[in-house]
Amino acid sequence: MPRTRTSVSKPPSKAKAGIAARVMVRQGAPHPHAHVAHGVARPHSQEDQRSTDELWRTYKSTGDENLRNLLVEKYYAMVRHIAERVLQTLPKSIDLEELCSAGVTGLMDAIDGFDLSRGIKFKTYCTTRIRGSILDHLRSQDFVPRLVRLKAHRVERAIHELEARLGRRPTDFELAQHLHIPLQRLDVELSDASPRAMVSLSDRWDDNDEDRPAEKSELLEDKKGIDPLLAIHRRDLMDVITRTLSRKERLIFVMYYQEGLTMREIGEILHLTESRVCQIHSNVILRLRAQLSRVRPTLQM
Repeated sequence: MPRTRTSVSKPPSKAKAGIAARVMVRQGAPHPHAHVAHGVARPHSQEDQRSTDELWRTYKSTGDENLRNLLVEKYYAMVRHIAERVLQTLPKSIDLEELCSAGVTGLMDAIDGFDLSRGIKFKTYCTTRIRGSILDHLRSQDFVPRLVRLKAHRVERAIHELEARLGRRPTDFELAQHLHIPLQRLDVELSDASPRAMVSLSDRWDDNDEDRPAEKSELLEDKKGIDPLLAIHRRDLMDVITRTLSRKERLIFVMYYQEGLTMREIGEILHLTESRVCQIHSNVILRLRAQLSRVRPTLQM
């Protein structure tokens, strides 16, 4: 049978599709994607604005707390944005959610105090209230008095001004002259301007070279703990000292110096009198002193 050739229409290329769309626009036809780009977004924005205005009017006329909660949810993204900007200037120990909680308090106060008749935007009105509420919360949590903070800012500002003018770190005499205080008073000012800072022990130590970043609590020295190296040295020294002792003498020596038991407690354990334990202990000490005197010249100090 003879073969029949069927023609397959190829999809137009991107260039041809673009030319066709421009021709349709010139002839007054709507662009094929116009309803996606413009036809939906604008009516939705206008409808959302009308819904927000109606929500405001209804809340101000009724005072319903449920409507206020809806307004809080609507503007919460702005609270988080302000809290994140404030957090950039704070230590890492400050929690973002804590700042957001304080900002929500300011947002609720702004919603209650907002006057629709003044004709201003609510975002412009509430930004200052939210930021002020966050700063008030930080001041209430600050353990350093506000006067000390003001002194610290005054000294830091003076140092920055002198560094910008002189191109170097100012001397104590130059700093005292800039602050208009005697040189003897400068040490007191610098001490007052250096308050102790709160550091969270759960913060990560960024300078650690290991794969797992260590917390700062892991780097603190436990002064009450036993040094493992020192404990090994003491154990080896005890083995050397008690090597020539009998079993009973060794037990008395270990229980008295290592376990911290009294002579009476040692006597009860070994079924000996307290005076007999003291006598054995004294004999052991005399023998050990004689041994150490013989080997002292060979010891490395």
